Amino acid sequence: MREIDVSEVTRAVKNLCIDANHELSGDMVNALKDAQSKEESPLGKQIFEQLSENLDIARNDRIPICQDTGMAVFFIKVGQDVHFVGGDLTGAINEGVRQGYTEGFLRKSVVSDPLIRENTKDNTPAVIHYDIVPGDKVQITCAPKGFGSENMSRVFMLKPADGEEGVKEAILQAVKDAGPNACPPMVVGVGIGGTFEKCAQMAKEALTRSTGISSPIPHIADMEKEVLEKINKLGIGPAGLGGRITALAVNINTYATHIAGLPVAINICCHVNRHASVTL
Repeated sequence: MREIDVSEVTRAVKNLCIDANHELSGDMVNALKDAQSKEESPLGKQIFEQLSENLDIARNDRIPICQDTGMAVFFIKVGQDVHFVGGDLTGAINEGVRQGYTEGFLRKSVVSDPLIRENTKDNTPAVIHYDIVPGDKVQITCAPKGFGSENMSRVFMLKPADGEEGVKEAILQAVKDAGPNACPPMVVGVGIGGTFEKCAQMAKEALTRSTGISSPIPHIADMEKEVLEKINKLGIGPAGLGGRITALAVNINTYATHIAGLPVAINICCHVNRHASVTL
């Protein structure tokens, strides 16, 4: 059994919140550069140049890439041989968020009640997904999620008879409906299977997969490629102003499901697809 003091978790979370908002991961930077080289629209090329300049300024000046610094979402993989000491794990994560968003001068966007809507003033609480895994390490993935694109996400409770074509159509419909509101070029996370809530969680986690890495399941990898090509033929383009590149990647996660259902969730993220990880 390995002991980890929760103060280590707080420090890690604080740094992840700040770093993820100041600099995109390498996979996203490469995806944007590749997309820029493929864009043919003059206006689309200009948009990519502006996005690239914005990333450089954010990284060099240590300021947020986007004014919407997101609601903090975490995927925590906890080794079953780990014992946390010194306090409550969830409390430690939220303390890290509080410190990161306060000390990092990041916009506080969380309200304590969805109807009364009083700002918590420190961007807590975070949304935390725990997964118990073998081993004695803890992997923390931070994915601050802006709501311009979050609001464009969808869940479809398809019938099994809708099959693969129904899934593809659902993804395309979600992207069409999102249009310019999701700040394209976008990354499209998809969850297929499970239950109503499971497919949504899978779609969210799919956004943290490095762009350029396909699903390990051959027929799902083929679907990712096909749907990405179809999305990029829609003509929405960078910033929704027309062009060849509407999406940078389509990442699909799957899970077993009930014989009577085919749940599909589409979680769209703008070009500021922030995710950063650390292992303790």
